[in-house]
Amino acid sequence: MNHLKTYILLAAMTALFGAVGYLVGGTTGMMLALGAAGVMNLLAYWNADKMVLSHFRAQEVQPGHPDARVRAYVEDTLALAQRAGLPAPKIYLIDNAQPNAFATGRNPENAAVAATTGLLGLLTRAEIRGVMAHELAHVKNRDTLTMTVTATVAGAIGMLANFAFFFGGNRNPVAGILIMILAPLAASLVQMAISRAREYEADRIGAEIGGEPEALASALQKIEAYARQRVNMDAERNPAMAHLFIINPLAGKGADNLFSTHPSTRNRIDQLLDMAHRFGRTTPRAAGGPWDEASSRRGPWG
Repeated sequence: MNHLKTYILLAAMTALFGAVGYLVGGTTGMMLALGAAGVMNLLAYWNADKMVLSHFRAQEVQPGHPDARVRAYVEDTLALAQRAGLPAPKIYLIDNAQPNAFATGRNPENAAVAATTGLLGLLTRAEIRGVMAHELAHVKNRDTLTMTVTATVAGAIGMLANFAFFFGGNRNPVAGILIMILAPLAASLVQMAISRAREYEADRIGAEIGGEPEALASALQKIEAYARQRVNMDAERNPAMAHLFIINPLAGKGADNLFSTHPSTRNRIDQLLDMAHRFGRTTPRAAGGPWDEASSRRGPWG
């Protein structure tokens, strides 16, 4: 079903490219824009994950890493993937002080998960497991293809709108202004619509995979609080990728509204606490330190 949504999304974005091209250069402009859209669609499908990882300068990490926190992050993520019945994903680390994480890849066989150094430094081992279970839920639900392609296409439409304004605005200033405003807005609305519902579902499935909904709830609370205090310049340079992350990397806004790429963190936490209650587990350990050796010595779900 998610593959169908991706194809519909690509078709819609291609049509938007063609419309902008027609307004800028008539029939010739439309044909050139459609040709460019076709190439972009192929690149987005096959290479969007690599483009995202490259943009954030993510480095792949392996089991046996010399840093204990990174080693535990890798080992636990692989164990969670096995528990979820998923192929082992590639695991990446991003050198960024803002605590955050995302998943990418066109299918579970080509999936990757990434966490920032800020996340590993802030959360307990149990909380990191909760976050990675959430990201693996995106992989299991096959959300990653649509989310990654949307990020790439939305960014491309924003650039196309600027191109249309500068090169087509002289011929038709009103059309140029409308394109500059409406094209990226249309891309953003699609982006926001697909991301908010998926976060709730990934929280639910992630809690089932990890078995620790209270740890994920605690992680979300900490990540949002600290994300407000740490500027993620790579995300700021390409806001079309904001919806990939577990918490909004741009401003940490949590309101459920039309212009939010993420649902309310408070609502997500309440859902997870309800799950924890049904599981018979305790409330989140929100006061836990950034890394405790007792937690690091426990097993993946200890």
